[in-house]
Amino acid sequence: MPDSPPRLLAFAGSLRQGSYNRRLIHVLAEGARAAGAEVTLIELREYALPIYDGDIEADGMPENARRLQALMGEHDGLLISTPEYNGSMPALVKNTLDWISRPMESGRSGVALFQDKVAGIVSASPGPLGGLRSLLVLRDALAKLGLLVVPQQVAVGQAADKLTDYGVLNDDRLRTGVHGVGAAVVRHLGVLNPTDDRKGATA
Repeated sequence: MPDSPPRLLAFAGSLRQGSYNRRLIHVLAEGARAAGAEVTLIELREYALPIYDGDIEADGMPENARRLQALMGEHDGLLISTPEYNGSMPALVKNTLDWISRPMESGRSGVALFQDKVAGIVSASPGPLGGLRSLLVLRDALAKLGLLVVPQQVAVGQAADKLTDYGVLNDDRLRTGVHGVGAAVVRHLGVLNPTDDRKGATA
C-alpha cells in the first residue's frame, strides 16, 4: 500500500430523493473505507450542470464543472453507483464525466484527470437484473477516459426490498460483494502505487 491512504471520490448517478443508488453508494464507500481508503462522498445535486454545450463552454466553464475537476484531481479513483435508464447509464453520469473531461483552466486536457486512476462500479434497480446493462456502458465509458475499472461489480436487483435506507443492504451476499468492489479498488491502487521498501536502505 502507498504511504498515505488512497483517496476516492464517490457519487451516485441519481438525484431522486430516496434513490436506491444513493443508498447503495454508502455501502460501496463503507467497503472502501474498511479496506483503508479515504472516501469523499458527494451529491451531484450540489454540483448541478447544464447539458454539455460547446457554446456554454466557450462563454466560460460552469463553476461546478471546475469544482468537479478540482475534486477529481485531488483523488486517486472513483466509486460510482448508477441506475439504469432504458438499458444504459443516466444522462446525469455521462454529462458529469463530459464536463470533467473538458480542458482545465491551465489548458491541460481534463481527460488527464482520469488517467491511471482506478474505479469501482455498482448499480441498483427495482428490476431483477439490478441495472446490470448500465454497468456495461459505464465500464466502457470510464475505460475510454483512461480509468482502470476493477473487474468486480455488483448489480442489486429488487432494490426496494434490499436497500431500505442509506447504507443499508439487507442481503449478506450482496453486501459482501459491494464491499468487495470497494476493497478491490484499494487493492489495485496499492499495486499501482506500491511503497518502495528500499527507501533509506544502504547499498
